[in-house]
Amino acid sequence: MTPMKIIIDTDPGQDDAVAILLALASPEIEVMGITAVAGNVPLSMTEVNARKVCELAGRPDVAVFAGCDAPMTRPLVTAEHVHGKTGLDGYDLPEPSMPLQDMHAVDWIIETLRTEAPGTVTLCPLGPLTNIGTALDRAPDIADRIARIVLMGGAYFEVGNITPAAEFNIYVDPEAAQIVFRSGVPLTVLPLDCTHKALTTRARNAAFAAAGRIGEVVAGWTGFFERFDKEKYGSEGAPLHDPCVIAWLLRPDLFRGREVNVEIEAQSDLTRGMTVADWWGVTDRAANALFIGEVDADGFFQMLTDRLARL
Repeated sequence: MTPMKIIIDTDPGQDDAVAILLALASPEIEVMGITAVAGNVPLSMTEVNARKVCELAGRPDVAVFAGCDAPMTRPLVTAEHVHGKTGLDGYDLPEPSMPLQDMHAVDWIIETLRTEAPGTVTLCPLGPLTNIGTALDRAPDIADRIARIVLMGGAYFEVGNITPAAEFNIYVDPEAAQIVFRSGVPLTVLPLDCTHKALTTRARNAAFAAAGRIGEVVAGWTGFFERFDKEKYGSEGAPLHDPCVIAWLLRPDLFRGREVNVEIEAQSDLTRGMTVADWWGVTDRAANALFIGEVDADGFFQMLTDRLARL
């Protein structure tokens, strides 16, 4: 089969890093490039972290581009309280030697989508939607050329993890999220309702650690990453949010959701960044997203562990 062409837009983050590794370990996927955005940590760290992860995977050939260093209209909010000062606390990686590309990530996304055949490139945003929203705002013609956007963000029943109403990625740049959700591009959304069912456990971390050199690194990251969620939620482990995006591309049969309308709240201080999902069809607004609510966690972790062992 011809590999699926994707662009990963990311703000690594330990779970972002695991998502990148999963994609690079999967022959069904061709990672055309990685675009970094400010989010979990500032852009100066996310672009470095993306290159570190590529080198960890033995893939210094993957082009990494730096994008937007702040949301479209708001000051940047970061999440060092979850991910640590570097974004990849838990296992130290050497500074990357592979180069950062000169072109701005937004320019590269636009150029790539205009060059590739329509409907052949899938965008996979794992962080705030600033790069994607900016690209769509600057070049509306690219919307019809995107095969699908598969993103991690939002919540419905589970509601917020950064405020009572909002998930972090959407909260950081709700204006960019509005552009994406109103773009008409087919969307698949992996919200907290799904990702909070994909929890690390002691057994799953042990399986990572036994999965070779890469697995040991991932176990170090998840061991650090989960401390925050265990304390906050009283859960057995931490949700691996972003790898769910790549897993949905590889094994959509592991997930269940429904086509619904999702609107983004950007005006209210109280509910800024809320994903208002019409789960029960109480409005006449047309569906604009496949909103995922369930994941087969055992199947997800088995696939992830098997793939990491290949690297």
